[in-house]
Amino acid sequence: MNILLAVDGSDASDRAAKHVVHLSKQLAEAPKLTLVNVSLPLLKAASSKLGRKATAEYYASNSEYAVHKARRVLGRAKLDFTETFLVGDPAEEIARHADKHDADLIVMGSRGQTALKSLLLGSVATKVLAQSKVPLTVIR
Repeated sequence: MNILLAVDGSDASDRAAKHVVHLSKQLAEAPKLTLVNVSLPLLKAASSKLGRKATAEYYASNSEYAVHKARRVLGRAKLDFTETFLVGDPAEEIARHADKHDADLIVMGSRGQTALKSLLLGSVATKVLAQSKVPLTVIR
């Protein structure tokens, strides 16, 4: 099984990582697991002012923060995984990566926004569900 675990550093992401560990114990063989984090792009003016090197360091720092807890959870369970760090719209990038790499399942956390906030702002999980043909498990 090929599982994409999308994380953003939230408590819900930590629970999603723990869910993947639990799921992997139920499988006959260890899953092929990819840990994915997507950073929102900086405004062009900000990235121009920072420069290429500082912008890359900014994205790397954000991604490291976002994956460190999930990395620890997966490591304790002795699960092998690869990491992918992307920049763009999180929902679009997660869906694109899952489709491109033939994921069998996407697992991600949901922060549990109120219905009004979700309606106004949109939910990454809702957008992934709409944009990808890959089954999605959302952990709250």
